[in-house]
Amino acid sequence: MPEAQGTALCRADEIADGAARGFAIGPRRLRIFVARRGGALYAYVNRCPHVGTPLDWAPDEFFDRERRHLVCATHGALFRVEDGECIAGPCQGDRLEPFPIAVRDGVVVAFDELAADFE
Repeated sequence: MPEAQGTALCRADEIADGAARGFAIGPRRLRIFVARRGGALYAYVNRCPHVGTPLDWAPDEFFDRERRHLVCATHGALFRVEDGECIAGPCQGDRLEPFPIAVRDGVVVAFDELAADFE
């Protein structure tokens, strides 16, 4: 099987610590986001496990005010950045769906060939 090529999303250094950026990928424009905690990047499908709504309350706004947790704009559920687990709110114990990314030569790449698996 050929290696997945992916699509360049942005430079890794364009996502600051405690920040995230949203993207629409693949032919059906699956909404994902990439968040940074420290030196690590984490990508998730932009869909709350509670009711399926997008998390961001404004473009690229996925974090709570303290920049500690990801927050769902609909019901205020809080998620850990590192593993997507809901730690407070109506979906406590559920998790965000991780989406595969890589950093190649400083560029964040999403494997949009896999987007259909997440729809």
